[in-house]
Order: sequence, then C-alpha cells, then structure tokens
Amino acid sequence: MREYSPDLTPAWKRPRPVPEVPADLDVVVEEAATGFCGAVVGCEAGTVTLEDRYGKRRVFPLEPRGFLLEGAVVTLVRPSRAPAAPARTASGSIAVPGARARVARAGRIYVEGRHDAELVERVWGDDLRIEGVVVEYLEGIDDLPAIVAEFAPGPDARLGILVDHLVPGSKESRIAAEVTSPHVLIAGHPYIDVWQAVKPAALSIPAWPVIPRGQDWKTGICRALGWPENTGAAWQHILSRVRTYQDLEPELLGRVEELIDFVTAPEG
Repeated sequence: MREYSPDLTPAWKRPRPVPEVPADLDVVVEEAATGFCGAVVGCEAGTVTLEDRYGKRRVFPLEPRGFLLEGAVVTLVRPSRAPAAPARTASGSIAVPGARARVARAGRIYVEGRHDAELVERVWGDDLRIEGVVVEYLEGIDDLPAIVAEFAPGPDARLGILVDHLVPGSKESRIAAEVTSPHVLIAGHPYIDVWQAVKPAALSIPAWPVIPRGQDWKTGICRALGWPENTGAAWQHILSRVRTYQDLEPELLGRVEELIDFVTAPEG
C-alpha cells in the first residue's frame, strides 16, 4: 500500500488560488497580457469581449489567470445565465452607476451659444462629468483669438472649441484660421445653426426648410414649420425631442467626440 505523505509546505509558500469571476456585463477588467482595459460587453463560449472608453472592442479567450480586476489576478468565467444588456448613456457610452463627477480639469470645451451647450449637455453630460470636462458658451466667436489668448492654453490645459458653420470660405473658417496654438482644437459642423444638427426624423419633419439669405434663420424656420415665432420656445421643443446620440447628425457627433478626446488626452 502506498504511504500517504502530507504536504509539509508552509501555508505562506503555497500558491494562492485565483478567484473565478463571472464575466457579467459592465464588469471592468484589464487583460493581463496586453494591458487592454474595458468593460465586458459580451461573453460567448470560451471568449469575452471588452470595450474601452473610446468604444474600441477586442475579443479575448477566457484563460485561467488571464485578467486583472482592481489590480488582482482573476480568472473570468462565463456567467451562469445571460445578463441583461448594459445601461448606456445618451451618448452611447456604457453607464457607470453611482460614479461621482471628477474634479474639473483645467482644460475646457467652448461652444458658440447656449443652445449648443444645452445640446452637448443633453447627450454627453454624463460622460463629461465623469471626465471632469466643463463646457462653456461664448455667445459668438467674433473675438475668438482674444478669447483663446485669455484662456492661455497649454499641455495641461487644452482647449476644444465647437464652431457652427465651419465650412470653406465662411466667416467662421476665417476666424478659426487665426488660432494656431497646438493646445487648441477647433472642430466644426457644416450647419448654419446647431438646430440643424438634430435629425429631422426626431422632430417628425421631412427636412429642415431652406431659409433665403437676408432673413433671420431661426425666425424663418419657425415660420416655415408653422411654429409660433418664439425661437426660445422652438428650441425647447427641439431639445425635448433629443433623447440619445441617434437623434443627432454624424457631422456633429464626430466633432464633439473629437473635442472630448482632445481635452482628456494624457499629457505627452
């Protein structure tokens, strides 16, 4: 009969068991080999899909000791049952329940007017608070070079500026060209006003009316659509129909995302 030999290795020398963690949606982990960090957005037999804060997704095998959770090595395992889809912010990012707003960064995002600021807040507000980015409105960009000089942008205080009607030959494009700081990013959409960045389908209209030159554009829009000539009330109606990024045109979505990435990019 084979004799039993007890394990005399001291407990402190024995390898610690690695905990198994279900790959539930929204769990944020780091893949040990590549350093890719993201939230779980899918889990199939043998693989898990992670999405980082920029929306980039990668698929990794569910290997033992393959991930870090809050700095500790873990083994991700497939959940016992399929979890519900992750909650999303209005911008399409994965929501972080209970997350506190970050202390405001030195960097800022400037927009032309109050309506621009309210629209950005409606769609990207949750993301901006987590990132610590403050959005301010300027009431026009005629004095943009002086405004930028007063802000004094630098490597640790980047400035992003969203400009309406930034198309070749426009007054806005000429003003924007006067700003040359490498710590400033000016991004613009082609619309006369940010109202047009809201998809007509969100407002149940076939298209935005074309307003002849020389007329006040917003007043002309109200008249053409049969709305009361109260541009403030008209804007509140428009804003109320915007629920997520899907209600906005891609030309605005891409520019705002660029500005957020620019002012939150690590120094270097």
